[in-house]
Amino acid sequence: MTERILDWEGLLNARDLGGLRAGEDRATRWGAVVRSEDPAALTAAGWSALQQHGIRTIIDLTGDDEQDPDAAPRPPELTTVHLPLDDYSDTEFWDRWGGGISCTPLYYRAFLDRFPQRTAEVCGAIARAEPGGVLVHCGGGRDRTGLIVLVLLALVGAEPADIADDYALSHVRRAELCARVGLGDDTPKIEEIIGEHGTTAGSLIDEAVTSRDMAAYLRSGGLPDADVTALRDRLLA
Repeated sequence: MTERILDWEGLLNARDLGGLRAGEDRATRWGAVVRSEDPAALTAAGWSALQQHGIRTIIDLTGDDEQDPDAAPRPPELTTVHLPLDDYSDTEFWDRWGGGISCTPLYYRAFLDRFPQRTAEVCGAIARAEPGGVLVHCGGGRDRTGLIVLVLLALVGAEPADIADDYALSHVRRAELCARVGLGDDTPKIEEIIGEHGTTAGSLIDEAVTSRDMAAYLRSGGLPDADVTALRDRLLA
């Protein structure tokens, strides 16, 4: 398996996190974790392709108000775990970091600082998932999913530049997604917002990754050592 971009009917922003350099002599495992937009749009053929890829667990980061019905029946063999990532009851945080900012990596470091327990809860669900692949998704597969993917890849020693490159792929795929549903691509607006803060997406991701020891961070959020080990074992070839 060597293709990161996954052509599953109904999705445009699905890709395997395998094949990324993780330290000097390791790489991420193919088929272990896939990221995407909401899989509710999958056709029957798309669900079949997902299962053939080895996915057995789906981690849903969307809120309760974002639950769209599946376009085709979701296979009953799949386990779906719903863990909304954003806590909108924390109005102080979202007054500062919400709106357009939360559609950019500008909020990544602040979110990690503020919500270690929520981040650890999602990572724990991935660590304890049944054998097989895990799909992690939010609505568009870019920002909330990107934040969790950043944590996972940083935990196993991926380079910040490679994590930033993975994030950037979502802009390419999301542009296609927006065109498909008749919406404008928001990439130029996101670049404008980031530029107004005098930085770049790559620099923001680098800051979020290098500002902490990710294993210690997850432990501070309540993730047991056994789950930290299980995450690494699942992700590394």
